[in-house]
Amino acid sequence: MKKKRWIRIGLGLLAILLIIDVVASFYFYNLAIARNKKDFLQDNSDLEVSAEALDEMLQGDWRDWVRDQDFENWEMTSYDGLQLQGYYLKAEEETTKTVIFAHGYLGRATDMGMFGQYYYEELGYNMFTADLRGHGDSDGDYIGFGWHDRLDYLDWINKVIEEQGEDTEIVLHGVSMGAAAVLMASGEDLPDNVKAIVADSPYTSVYDMFNYQMGRMFHLPAFPMLPSTSVVTKIKAGYSLQEASALEQVKKSETPILYIHGNGDTFVPTQMSKELYENTKSEADMITFDHAGHGEAFVTHKERYIDKLTSFLDKYIQ
Repeated sequence: MKKKRWIRIGLGLLAILLIIDVVASFYFYNLAIARNKKDFLQDNSDLEVSAEALDEMLQGDWRDWVRDQDFENWEMTSYDGLQLQGYYLKAEEETTKTVIFAHGYLGRATDMGMFGQYYYEELGYNMFTADLRGHGDSDGDYIGFGWHDRLDYLDWINKVIEEQGEDTEIVLHGVSMGAAAVLMASGEDLPDNVKAIVADSPYTSVYDMFNYQMGRMFHLPAFPMLPSTSVVTKIKAGYSLQEASALEQVKKSETPILYIHGNGDTFVPTQMSKELYENTKSEADMITFDHAGHGEAFVTHKERYIDKLTSFLDKYIQ
């Protein structure tokens, strides 16, 4: 009798743990992946930036520059029926060079104007930037963390080629989640027009990034909640956290890639860029910036950032 009683108790506890795991998985999906307000990132010390970077990001002259430009509104229907919004700015002088930007988590297309102003004014590029699915004015009730976005960017790339002609030369430039998105795209069959990729502060995979954040932000182990959250994400958003891997994609890449990361980044650790760099099949280069936090190197070390960016592009863009 005692043995049966302990079996019932054990099964009851197991059932309770399974229920807790399922509830927690839906909670974390809604917290991080579903399209909604993300209060959990407020007052996150890992996202604190220097006063210099904060001032430039929030009030920099580039914001006025973006507002003053006459962007063309582009709309595209994604492979799974979402209406996506993009914004194209033709260079002042005719050119075949175009930069395609990808913004970060909870951002929007115009955020990339901070980089776009340099490409446009100093390098003479055409500029295209898009609201990723689940962001800005684009449709989507979930955040793709780059995985489904990689396919959206294949379509945007083809649209740019249609606009600019078959001789256009394209650079993909992403920051944070946008960096992961362009790296994920790098493993696909990209047109030869894509000559170079710039990945600023990328993560290796969505699973790795969540694993790191669960420990750092919530002091929780990855198992069993993260695998369960991955299952929920597969059901509700159509992708698993494990398959959304920039690391596996760069192992197939044929496009030169420049990795950029701040050594002071505690939101996405610098080691992730190093692992990506070491596993990239194509030609690759990497630069890190001391004391720079997540995605802020362009502000805190602008001259060195631009020098490295320009020398990298000069190798691959005619």
